[in-house]
Formats: sequence, C-alpha cells, structure tokens
Amino acid sequence: MTSPFKDLFSAGAAAYAQFRPSYPPALFDWLAKTAARREAAIDVGSGNGQAAVALAERFQRVLAVDPSAAQLANAMAHPRVEYRRAPAEATRAPTDGADLIAAGQAFHWFRHEAFFEEVRRVARPGGQALLAVWCYAMARITPEVDAVVDELYTDYMGPYWEPERRLVEGLYRQVEVPFEELPVPAFDMRAAWAFEHLVGYLGTWSPLERYIEAHGRNPIEAVLPRLERAWGDAADRAVTWALGVRAFRV
Repeated sequence: MTSPFKDLFSAGAAAYAQFRPSYPPALFDWLAKTAARREAAIDVGSGNGQAAVALAERFQRVLAVDPSAAQLANAMAHPRVEYRRAPAEATRAPTDGADLIAAGQAFHWFRHEAFFEEVRRVARPGGQALLAVWCYAMARITPEVDAVVDELYTDYMGPYWEPERRLVEGLYRQVEVPFEELPVPAFDMRAAWAFEHLVGYLGTWSPLERYIEAHGRNPIEAVLPRLERAWGDAADRAVTWALGVRAFRV
C-alpha cells in the first residue's frame, strides 16, 4: 500500500507502544457522555490502539485506522475494535455512520482540509456527530530533569523536528476547524516512571533517527549523565503532561 503519510514511527512501533503515556479515563468518559449516541466511533491515526481500546469500553464498535502496518502490528486487541490500514483522509469507513471521530496525538500529521471532508462523509447526519482531537505537551517531572529534557528537545533535536510539531506545541489551538466548537473541561495525563522509562520515552521522539543520521551519534547519550544526576535517587517520579483537547459538533 502506497501512502503519502510521513512514516516516522514504524521503525520504533514496539517502543512507542511500550513507552508512550496513557490518556486519562476521564477524557473517554467525557467523549462518551458528550456524543449523542454511542454506537460507532472511529479512532483515526490509531497507532497502537490505546485510544481505540478505551473507546471500545464506551462505544458499541470502534474502527481504528492507521497508515502504518508496523503500528497496527503492535496494536492492542479488543473484541469491539476493528483495525484497518488506511490514512486519515480516506478511512474507508461507512458513510454517515460515525457518532464520534477521534484523533489522539495524530491530528498534526493529517492533511487537514482532506480530513475535514472525510469527517463530513463519515459523520452520522443531523449535526450530532462529535469530532475530537487532542495532543499532549512536554512531560514535566522536576525543574532539574525538565531543564535537561528541554535542552535535548531544543538544542539538540530542534532543527530535526518536523514542522507539524509546532501544532503540538500550541496544543492545536492555532488550527482552524470548520465545525461548531464545544467547551471542553481541562484534562491532564499523569504517570509514575522509573528513570529507564523516561529514557525509553525520549527514544520514541520522531527526529531522533534524523539527528543520528546527520551526526553519527545518539544525542540522548550526550545528556544521559546529567539527566541521571538530575533524576537523583528516586526509584520513581511523578510525570505530568498538559492535554490539549478540542471538540466539535459535525
């Protein structure tokens, strides 16, 4: 299957599934409560299926689409989730059938105008379908750890981030969406990580391979001693992310 999408995560799909954080259950509870019906949801850019499985606990059936075969190979099974290899702009979902179209940490990769047309096609008619897109900001741990991670993000990998990353930094607020926007409660993500989990998470950053190709070395190794000192003796540390959620009636 040929596709114009930027395949930045297939090579590290297993690590992505292992080290990326989880979305809060309260987000999915709110989506289910806000949707007019709970029959059919589409998880677009599903990746490893984290959001799809959570939606399947609240919707009768979920279609999870992603253009990466490697990501789908690492996806979590659920009896109410059907996985399908397809881009966001051509999901091959039934016309007029979706109560919810959702995209977690993926919307910035979409061709937005084409995606909005696909949303119009698949949304259940009557103006009651729900579109929700969300992404998370930088992990925050302690000021000392954050300073080293921010240096890695900006000083080392800064030139190698894809331009779409700017949309994530703005939590999607700068994207114009042609649907009626709804007020959304504040959500955040929380976890308790060991130091090794943090290092694994940093290894899932999309510009890492491009940096290594350009410089012949892994930038994480350059900051690792200072990162370890900043972490200190704690076995685990609390990690938080701001979660930017936008929701619309279609």
